[in-house]
Amino acid sequence: MSRTTTAPPVPREGAVVVPGRGPCGSLRTPATAALPVIAAARGMAVPAALYATTAAAGGGSMVGWAVPMTTDIAFPLAVLAVISTHLPTALRAFLLTLAVVDDLGAILIIALFFTSDLNYWALAWAFAGLVVFYLLQRLRVRGWWYLPQGVVVWALVYNGGIHATVAGVAMGLILRTTRDEGEQASPGERTGHLLHPLSAGICVPLFALFTADVSVSGDALGKVFTTPEPLGGAIGLVAGKIIGIFAGTYLAVRFTRAQLNPELAWADAFGLATLAGIGFIVALLIGELAFPGTATGEHVKAAVLIASLTAALLATLLLRRRNAVYRRLYEEENIDEDADGIPDIYQRTPGSGA
Repeated sequence: MSRTTTAPPVPREGAVVVPGRGPCGSLRTPATAALPVIAAARGMAVPAALYATTAAAGGGSMVGWAVPMTTDIAFPLAVLAVISTHLPTALRAFLLTLAVVDDLGAILIIALFFTSDLNYWALAWAFAGLVVFYLLQRLRVRGWWYLPQGVVVWALVYNGGIHATVAGVAMGLILRTTRDEGEQASPGERTGHLLHPLSAGICVPLFALFTADVSVSGDALGKVFTTPEPLGGAIGLVAGKIIGIFAGTYLAVRFTRAQLNPELAWADAFGLATLAGIGFIVALLIGELAFPGTATGEHVKAAVLIASLTAALLATLLLRRRNAVYRRLYEEENIDEDADGIPDIYQRTPGSGA
C-alpha cells in the first residue's frame, strides 16, 4: 500500500504578501535579494570598462562610457512575456530587480555627469516636495492631490538642471508598497495598476520612437563596426552584460552569503544575463546626451539598436530552450494516472523510485 508523502505542491506563480508579516516572494530573504543588486553593479562596471578599453584602443572618445551600462526594463520583460510560459517566477523577479537597480544607476550617472547649470533653489523646493510626499505616505493620507504634487516635483527637478526622470524614480522609491492589515492593495500596487496601460501602451512606445530617431543605412552599419565609440557600446551591451552579470552572480554566490534562488539554475542566470544586454531606451538617451547632434551620436544609436536586437535574439534562443525544460518538468509533475486529483509524484512511496 502506497503512502502519501506531502500535500499537493504550492504554486510557483506570484508573490504573496501577508499583512503584518512582510513580503513572501522570490526575493523575501536578504541572501537572494542581494544577488540581483550585486549582479546589476557588475553588469554596469564591466560594460563601461569594455567601452573604455575599445575606445582607448581605437583612439575614440571616452565620453560615451555610460552608454552600454544600462538595461532596459520594458523590452526585456516583453521578450520574457513572449517566450515565458513555464519559466520560474524567480527569473522575472531577478530581472526586474536587476533592471531597476541598473536604471537607478543610470539616472544617477545622468544627474552627476550629464548635468550642468544647477538651480539649487528649485532643487531645494523639489526636495521639500519629496519630504511632504514621504510624510503623507507614512500618515496613510489618500487623495487626488498626489498627481499635481508629482507634476510640481517633476517641474522643479527639471528646472533645477537635473534630468527630470530622477523625480519619478525618487517618488517611486518613496511610494509605500507594503499592505496594511485589511488593505487589498498597497498604494504602489494601485498606482502600478492604474499607470501600466498608459506607460506601456503610450509613454514607452512614444519615447522609443522619438529617441530612436536614427537612419540605419549601410554606411551607418559599417560605422558601428569600424568606429571605436559605437563598437565599444555594442561590445559593452552584448559581451559586457553577459560577463558582468553572470560572472558577478557566480562570484557572489561563491565567495559571499548571497544565494541564487533555488528555483533557478545557472543556465537560467546565463540566459538572463544575455537578456540584460537590451539597453535600448536609456542607452539611447545617454548616447544622445553624450554625443549631442553629432554623426558619432547617430552611429552610437545604431550600435545600441543592433546590440539590443542581438541580445534579444540570443536570449530568446537560450530561454526558449530553458522554457522547454521547465515545461517538460511541469508536465511530469502533473501526471495523474489514477485520476484522484493528486499528482502521482506526491503519492510515491519514499525509496520506491516509482
